[in-house]
Parts: sequence; C-alpha cells; structure tokens
Amino acid sequence: MTVHHDSPIPPAPHCSAGSLPHPSDAQSRAPYAEALAHAADRNSLFLSTPGHGGTDEGISAGQAEFFGEHTLSLDIPPLFDGIDLGLDTPKDEALRLAAEAWGARRTWFLTNGSSQGNRMAALAVGTLGTGVVTQRSAHSSFIDGIVLAGLNPGFVFPNVDEVNGIAHGVTPDSLRRAIRNHPEPVTAVYLVTPSYFGAVADVESLAEVAHSAGAALIVDAAWGAHFGFHPDLPASPVTQGADIVIMSTHKLAGSLTQSALLHLGDTEFADRLEPALARAFMMTSSTSENAHLLASIDLARRELMTSGAAIAQSLENIRHVRAQIEATDRYHLLSGEFLSHADVVDIDPFRLPIDITATGLDGHTVRERLAQDFDIFAEMSTATTLVALIGIGKSPDISRLIDALETLRLETLRLETDTQAATDIPASATTLPPLPSAGRLAMLPREAFFADSELVPAAAAVGRVSVSSLAAYPPGIPNVLPGEEITAETVDFLQAVAASPSGHVRGAVDSELGYFRVTKF
Repeated sequence: MTVHHDSPIPPAPHCSAGSLPHPSDAQSRAPYAEALAHAADRNSLFLSTPGHGGTDEGISAGQAEFFGEHTLSLDIPPLFDGIDLGLDTPKDEALRLAAEAWGARRTWFLTNGSSQGNRMAALAVGTLGTGVVTQRSAHSSFIDGIVLAGLNPGFVFPNVDEVNGIAHGVTPDSLRRAIRNHPEPVTAVYLVTPSYFGAVADVESLAEVAHSAGAALIVDAAWGAHFGFHPDLPASPVTQGADIVIMSTHKLAGSLTQSALLHLGDTEFADRLEPALARAFMMTSSTSENAHLLASIDLARRELMTSGAAIAQSLENIRHVRAQIEATDRYHLLSGEFLSHADVVDIDPFRLPIDITATGLDGHTVRERLAQDFDIFAEMSTATTLVALIGIGKSPDISRLIDALETLRLETLRLETDTQAATDIPASATTLPPLPSAGRLAMLPREAFFADSELVPAAAAVGRVSVSSLAAYPPGIPNVLPGEEITAETVDFLQAVAASPSGHVRGAVDSELGYFRVTKF
C-alpha cells in the first residue's frame, strides 16, 4: 500500500552515531501504524464493530471526551483492507521488519502481553515432547502453559540472594544436572533472563547445553526488548542461540501496556516450531486484536532501530542516575554485586535495585509510603530492596526519589529517638519469611488442575495437593504449582505476602489466603 503524505505519523529520522549500523531505509518506517493512521484519516462510514464507529456521537461521547476522538478513529478492527487483509499487507511488512530488527527468523506481535507468549511457547514445544525443564522462578503464565500443554516439568533452581530476596539466573552446570535428573527425555528448556532485578545469564552457553541434550531453548526475556540495540547493552537472546524468545516491548522499549513480541530463532528447531507457534498464536490471541497495541509495537521497533543517538544519550543519563544514587553513601545499587555470582554475566543498566535498609523500614513499606506520600511509584520491592526502572530515552529526576528516601529515614530516626512518638512508627511489615522451598510434585500439573477439588482452611491444606498456581506479586513467580504439595512454610509465606502493604497472590481463592483449593482424597 502506498502511504499518503497526509498521514499524521511522519517517518522517523535516520539513525545517528551510536546506533545499530546502517539500518535499512524500511526500518525508518512504521508501515502498520502508517496504514492505520491513513485509514483513520478517511471519512468512512462504519456499519461494523467497534460500536463507537470512530466518532463521538451518542453514547460514545464519554469515550471521546476521555480518550480523544482521534483515539477512537484509530480503533480499527482486524481484517481491514489496506492494513492487514490480503497478501503482503502493511501488517506483514511490520512483522518482517520486527524480525529483521531483532534478528529472528519470524516474529509475532502479541496483544495479550508476554503472558500470551509464554503460553504460546509451552503449547508449541509440546509438539516436541512432554519433558520440560523450567527455571523455578518462571513467570506464572508459563506454568499456565504447562497445564494447557500437558507438560511434565522438572526444575532448575536459580541462584538466590537470601539476604535481599533476589533470584538471579542459572548456570550451565545446574541446567545440565536438571536435564540429566529429569525422569523422561527433556525436549524443551525454559529460562528467564534478564531477571526482575536486571541480572543477565549466559544465554549462549545455556543454549549449547540445551541443544546438546536435544532440547529447544525458550528464553523469557520480557525485560530485555531493548537488548542488542546499542554496543553498551547486553546482546539479545535471539542472536545467542535461543529457539524461542518472548519480549515485553511495553516494559522498557516504550510501547503501550500489554504489547509484546515472540521471536522464533533461526535454529535447528525452527522448521518444527514455526507451524506449532502459528497454531498456538491462533489459540491464545484475540480475534479482535487491538490496533493501538499493534501500532505501538511497530512504532517501538522503528524508534529502537532509528534512535541511536537517543539511546546513547539515555545510557549516559542512566550512568549519571546510578552515580547519584551511589554518591549518597546511604543507598547503593545491588547490581554492582551481581557479577560476583556464577550465573550472571552482565546487568541491565536501566533497572535499579536499590538497597534501602538505611531508611530503617522494610522495602514493602517504603514502596507503599513512596506511592502514598510522595507520588513516586517503584516497580517492586523486597524486604531490603526497592527496584526502580527507567525507560529508554527517559531522564526522570532521581533526586526526587533520593530526597523522599531521606525524608523517610529521618522520620524513622526521629520516631525511634522520641519515646512519646515511638508507637507511631509505621508497621514494618509484615517482614516476609524466607522464600519457601517447593513442595513435592505429586501429580502432573494438568492432572491436578482438572482433578476433583475442595476448599480447605489454610491449616488443613498443609500436605495436600494444590489445584491452583499461586504466585506472590510482585514479581509473579509461582510458589505453588498445580500438583505440588502445599507446605507449612509456603502457607506462612503467602499469608505474609497477602498481609503486606503492596502484596498480592495471583490464583488465591481469597485475598487473605485463609483457604486453599486442593485435590480431593
């Protein structure tokens, strides 16, 4: 399709110094977004979905007032001529450009987030066999995929910093042992890198271990969509031998929330996995995919490929931010210690795991107070750590965060020395117990998920087999899987998370974790 010159989305400037070498002219365009803008600019009469018809008439007035009429006009449904209907459409071109940008054999745009990609990956590797080794700190959506695909999981445990409650990555040796110890042939491996705290694993070596065992490697790189777009950033897992890579462009690459990518690597497994992934995509995606999200991914890819100078400046800004934090003497970045771990080969500079113990408060309380009292919203926390992230190209005033931490520290110090006011010290949480060890896998996850079940009080759930996947948020790592026995330590941990200021347990029957759903005897 020829894009009209009156499209409200102008081409991006060509890349400058510090960017990827000589992207093609096509990479300076966003073909899907441009076609969408052109369609929205026409004076069309929509007698179809969506019901708002792209105008502010009737009951759509509230939608237009809140979002803007232009936003409505861009809300064009799938199977639209000139956008995604037919052969070699602007959407097809956008997908090809994304695959080229990230170095993939094929790329899918996801409008249900990386969670959709995780479920797709599990369904696809089910065509290779049922034996899968997964990093225990996998996102809960991959566990959902294990249930859907009927996989038999074994686990490789990440290195855990018990003091700070931080799970890192896995080493090639630990992965090799986990594959060897699985009771059936392992045909797929699922790993997470970078971690929620910015630690980067040795994907190239891990891919060699998986492939030597005849297993495909899935990498959950939800936090690494920006990797590979500057020499000072870690390499993208897509170029390091991974077979399937899932990325959330919305996390740091600037696209809208819920937009993500799944990449198929150009590896020995590609011919078998490509048709399986195509089928899994149809099973997990909406038949009414949101055009805003698709356009947002297209635009994010264009900016990553053509904004080399901005990315270089962003890296310089983040170095300054990190230096500001370290210069306080009271707060320091734990990422400086990550490289001492055998499972970590690099760090993501845009994630800031800050040791906030100097405040005298636990991290969960600090995160809540920052939001309530200072209008500052951090990504997540542990008992000792606050994790902040800075999107590519952003330069927030980090002194505002440092000043807020100092205010909390001085307030706590004053209250501790004032016996009259000591009772006013904010409850320091619900200091969480240590991460519990996993219970025994007594049944396959799919078998447990579909088993007859009953609700029992928490005390009676100990020793019983869980029907549910229960994951403490943040970060969303499952603590109990369907088919696992529930331990007393797990009950205590999840109840403490639920009682913490910002805690939430995905999959819980009730918000306080008073009851658990278990298989019947």
